[in-house]
Amino acid sequence: MTTPPFRLGYVPGVTPAKWAGIWRERHRTELELVPLAVGDAERAVREGEVAAALLRPPVDREMLSAIVLYEEACVVVTPIDHVIAALDRDEPVTSEDLADEVMLYPADDVLGRPPGQLAGYRPPTTAEAITLVAAGTGLLIVPQSLARLHHRRDLTYRFLDGGPAAPVALCWQTDRTTDEVEDLIGVVRGRTVNSSRGRPTPPSTKPVRPEQGARSSSAGRGSGGRSSSAGRRSARRGPNQRGNRRGRP
Repeated sequence: MTTPPFRLGYVPGVTPAKWAGIWRERHRTELELVPLAVGDAERAVREGEVAAALLRPPVDREMLSAIVLYEEACVVVTPIDHVIAALDRDEPVTSEDLADEVMLYPADDVLGRPPGQLAGYRPPTTAEAITLVAAGTGLLIVPQSLARLHHRRDLTYRFLDGGPAAPVALCWQTDRTTDEVEDLIGVVRGRTVNSSRGRPTPPSTKPVRPEQGARSSSAGRGSGGRSSSAGRRSARRGPNQRGNRRGRP
């Protein structure tokens, strides 16, 4: 019977390739990566479409368990000819700098209301909001990975000082914490195969080659035979036999 794959969902901006590689080195169960929209990720876990997902909190803690893996810095996406783009790469933008700016607030945003003046239109996705930034409609605050994902030559970004946290978490159904889920938790947390929380490694069952065993037995019999023969000869001769020969006149 074929074992079904372990389905791991992930939202845009999250790159599961490293963890997927470790999983495939350790497990025979196939890992299937399933891209999910931000607004659909929690539902996919809750309804069992995926066994677990890499997503951006918050999540429903009554049904789901989640562990935060890391937090991203937030950035302000702006056209390359905007005044903010004139700042040095290492010079962050503050909320005060955005007070008079028109800001886009997409429906799939997980960071909360941005500072500044909200645009009259709320785009349904971050991807559409990026297009509107390029059109000069407003600016956009996103996790850095999303700015990189939607990179365009006519756009740039600067880090937002004091911006909201942008965590990424592993999420799964609490009542479906299977062995595979536990193994995945170990992978994303950096546990080794032989860690106390991981699955035990089966002992080696490598058999002894027959010729090695036969050679060892033969060597033992030969050594034992020589010792026994020497003992019998010594017993027949007696302890004083050699001395008596030397004592003859």
